[in-house]
Amino acid sequence: MNSISTRHLRRADAELYAKSYKQRRGSSYPLPIRPRLLQQTRANLIFQMPGGDVIRILDNFSFSEYNIRMRRPRTKLERRVGIQSTLEGFRRFDYDYIPFGTYTMPDASYPYRHKGAGKAAEMTLRGVLRVFGSLLIRIVYGCRVEGKENLRALNKKGAICVSNHVALLDTLFVRQAIGHFHTYFTMAPWNNKRGLGGWFIRRGGMWAFSADLAAMRNLMHEMKTRLEEGGIVHFYAEQAMWTNYQKPRPMKDGAFYYAVRYNVPVLPVFFTFKVNKKGCMRKLVIHILPPVAPDASLPRNERAGRLKEQAQAAWTTCYERAYGTALEYLPDRRRSAT
Repeated sequence: MNSISTRHLRRADAELYAKSYKQRRGSSYPLPIRPRLLQQTRANLIFQMPGGDVIRILDNFSFSEYNIRMRRPRTKLERRVGIQSTLEGFRRFDYDYIPFGTYTMPDASYPYRHKGAGKAAEMTLRGVLRVFGSLLIRIVYGCRVEGKENLRALNKKGAICVSNHVALLDTLFVRQAIGHFHTYFTMAPWNNKRGLGGWFIRRGGMWAFSADLAAMRNLMHEMKTRLEEGGIVHFYAEQAMWTNYQKPRPMKDGAFYYAVRYNVPVLPVFFTFKVNKKGCMRKLVIHILPPVAPDASLPRNERAGRLKEQAQAAWTTCYERAYGTALEYLPDRRRSAT
């Protein structure tokens, strides 16, 4: 093997290094770089290139660790803010930087609808969350709800709900706003945890997407049935959870595709809050915004896009009104933006 050299690179410099590496070695691989992963830590990724070189790709916040001697270890808050700022600068709003842990890919046996003892356990858990979950978020976060008249405007008909994803417990925020017994939550497959945590997730009205076609058929059938019964199906339209991140992020298309497919309105919900010096959420306000319905006058392939634009605009307006400032992201650091 060739002699190995180690290079410390900012993420912003990784693309330049990859291009020069391609010229020197004559190799070809796509970006982002995907050679063999040697080590992964919270601060950086270490890769071995096909030719033998080892590179360490850092986010800009942690890069200082390798240039100056740190006076003290970085706090969790500093690491979190650094990661989110770097991802925001590179417009990677859908990147989930929190480790997933172990999970099981849902198959045809996944319980999208419980029966018998499973149904009893589900209703019991929902009742417990209604009492103690509501008490918890009021004490810990000082939670209050605004815009309940927009929920009543649905007239107990089915709807797709979209909200920002800012905390591990924000399913409790949504339940507090739109109800505990007729609300269902979609989630990524890696949230289908093993063990006791997974047991509670599956009996709390959480529906996991899957790469298994039989599971997806069951999910879509259950979604259609629950919407027809007047239930509300919730999507985290931003995709990834960014802890205590206040700005609205761009939404994905999935929630709006299903709203058009089943011809139901979209109910936007947005969380605003203050962050104290320790980075903890306080004075949480859950805003239920006016529902938006698919526009039947548009071609079918344009309705989902229009719904997403309306919901995104509602989030932005809510953010600007609540915080008293215009929505502005950090400067775009992508090379294509220069």
